[in-house]
Amino acid sequence: MTTVQTPTPGADAPKSRKAPADRATVLYDAPGPKAKVRNNILSGVVLAVLLFGAYFVYVKFDEKGQLTSAKWEPFTESTTWTTYLIPGIQGTIVAAGLSIVFALILGAVLGVARLSDHKPVRVIAGFVVELFRAIPVLILMIFLYQFYAEYAVFKSRYLALAAVVTGLTLYNGSVIAEIVRSGINSLPKGQTEAAKAIGLRKGQIMRMILLPQAVTAMLPAIVSQMVVALKDSALGYIIGYVEVVRSGQQVGAFYGNYLPALIIVAIIMIALNSLLTYLATALEKRLRRGKKSTGVVLAGDATQQGLST
Repeated sequence: MTTVQTPTPGADAPKSRKAPADRATVLYDAPGPKAKVRNNILSGVVLAVLLFGAYFVYVKFDEKGQLTSAKWEPFTESTTWTTYLIPGIQGTIVAAGLSIVFALILGAVLGVARLSDHKPVRVIAGFVVELFRAIPVLILMIFLYQFYAEYAVFKSRYLALAAVVTGLTLYNGSVIAEIVRSGINSLPKGQTEAAKAIGLRKGQIMRMILLPQAVTAMLPAIVSQMVVALKDSALGYIIGYVEVVRSGQQVGAFYGNYLPALIIVAIIMIALNSLLTYLATALEKRLRRGKKSTGVVLAGDATQQGLST
């Protein structure tokens, strides 16, 4: 009697191997030997052109005396920072901070309003969002500055700040509204149905279940918009608002060192944006840990789990 040996599950399955580096992808075909040589040559040519351009710029700035140590000495003096840069940094932080807070509130309200069951509410919210998304921020600031000055809405010392904050709030709030709306729509419909089954009203469902998950899931996009608000605060120098870019220009005009001043301003802006990104990323991780510890699965995590299974 011949016995048939049943293979164990997965015994004949091929072992997983690491894909070769030159394997074709859905984005492009794997380059052949000639294409690799051609790509290397083109990369070398581009690198040489960039190095030549950098050297040309260096020579021109050196001829104008912008790279001498004397041009950097003002930044070693405390008066340069206390008179120009620190007030500019404070102005940037105040304008960006106020506009980010107000934009988050406005974005949440408009995003929820666009999902309302009442058509007039949806139409009005949609009109506001599309209107202020289409208008450039600089035009908003100039218009609001003239409007506030014409009708004496604010005191003269606060006119520029009010125009900058209002313009950034209207624009970024409209963008955040779309982020919130898309985040809520991305959540599984079963959560809403389950909440209705236990007797929650629509306002409670939105406030307690949908909106917290949507904000947490869309936090990376919201952080990106916060960074945009911080950078766009520099546009306030057009209407006379004292922020870090305007302060850098004042330093350059006073000491005649525009290049070092702009480099310092760029470093300050990079540091502020990096700090904002770090704080927002830490907040996102904390929120996600809190959701997982309470047994709540976010929409993005649920999608990844579904794909992995």
